[in-house]
Amino acid sequence: MTHAATTGAPAELYRWRWPALFVILAAEVMDLVDAMITTIAGPTILADLGGSSSLIQWLGAAYTMALAVGLITGGRLGDLYGRRRMFLVGAAGFTLGSLLCGLAFSPETLVAARVVQGLFGAVMLPQGLGLIKEMFPPKEMAAAMGAFGPVLGLSTVAGPVLAGWLVDADLFGTGWRMIFLINLPIGLLAIAGALRFLPESGSPHASRLDLTGMGLVTGASLLLIYPLVQGRELDWPAWTFASMAASIAVFLLLARHQSRKQRTGGDPLLVTTLFRKRAFSGGLITGLVFFTAMIGFSLVFGVYVQIGLGYDPLKAGLANLPNAVGTVLGFIVVNAAGLPRKAGRKLIHIGAIVMIAGVAGVGVTLGLAGVGVTPWQLAPALLVTGAGMSMIMAPFFDIVLAAVEPHESGSASGVLTGVQQLGAALGAAAIGTLFFGLLERGRSFTDTMEVTIWVTSGLIAVTFLAAFLLPLRARPEEEAAGH
Repeated sequence: MTHAATTGAPAELYRWRWPALFVILAAEVMDLVDAMITTIAGPTILADLGGSSSLIQWLGAAYTMALAVGLITGGRLGDLYGRRRMFLVGAAGFTLGSLLCGLAFSPETLVAARVVQGLFGAVMLPQGLGLIKEMFPPKEMAAAMGAFGPVLGLSTVAGPVLAGWLVDADLFGTGWRMIFLINLPIGLLAIAGALRFLPESGSPHASRLDLTGMGLVTGASLLLIYPLVQGRELDWPAWTFASMAASIAVFLLLARHQSRKQRTGGDPLLVTTLFRKRAFSGGLITGLVFFTAMIGFSLVFGVYVQIGLGYDPLKAGLANLPNAVGTVLGFIVVNAAGLPRKAGRKLIHIGAIVMIAGVAGVGVTLGLAGVGVTPWQLAPALLVTGAGMSMIMAPFFDIVLAAVEPHESGSASGVLTGVQQLGAALGAAAIGTLFFGLLERGRSFTDTMEVTIWVTSGLIAVTFLAAFLLPLRARPEEEAAGH
């Protein structure tokens, strides 16, 4: 008997689930590559358009912050108006935003276009996880969710490599602009695939959008990220610290508002029952710290090898290639051995230890070789870093989302992906600010990079500790079998 027959759901919802998964992953790739691609292209864009060094941070933070504040709302839009429809709207808007980035003529217009990309990405991305929860039967769910780990890891580390090649190739005389224009054919293919393969679905429990909740989550995020990026250039006036403190108060107000709205029978932006689930609440904390460390390290590494070591964009991108290789090989090995299911949370702990060893190895290599360090010398440590990253991400999404009910999937997808992007924005803002701030105080590039590496290692150690908040395995029956 088919999954559709046993659940009473229409069979067409499951017929094209694997091609639909490919379409959803293609959208993920567009997002993840765009989140990381400016880590290598940033110095070239800065030289062409002008502006201050904070532009390099804003190229990443504007996109990820817009994505983060919009993702929770994007998930609810799918519940209200249909996930297929919202996926199409998001993909079309993301493609248009990419075109605007490619045509930007000033730092301000480029940052604004990155915000457009992020907002439409926030409409597109949550629909994928919600559709997967509906399309796949339980016995196939681990395989479907497991596909996100390799795509996430590979896209994150391959983005800088692709950026370096595109900038160096200068296709059709477009220079750095091609890193955004390449999204046009990919976006059109994603739209065509969605029209053909994605089923229409939504939540029967959704009623209307929580505009107050939208305003609170947007305000809280802006109050936190903006002063982190701009504070260094403004010499940290008092209002920057007041703004960050206010963001905590607004986040607490958001939690109170959402809880009260759900108690009184309203339709909150955040389904507060999600936060009573150990896997979900623990996953948010673990993911926030991990993605802050990962994205912050990638940004600083891309800037350092170009400005500090004098690598051209292609060489800088290729210097990051061992990270991508380690990630791919790591996913192949752990999935072939069935470790995400067998080891569960323990694999995240092992991955954190391996990743700390890799990042620390980069620091040791820089300390020994100095400014004459070559990509070959950095390769072993980056290979280990990528392998550790794959071990963390392989079981992560399946563990966090396993207990989410179908009517919670829109909110859960938006919140989880939003926290992932908020971590990316925090990484670009906080770790980027640390890096540029140390340089402005007269520290050498090598010393500055080493300090940043140790801070990153500390954040991964916090990820190790936060993972104890997760259940041992994704599903109770697996956890019981493991004892």
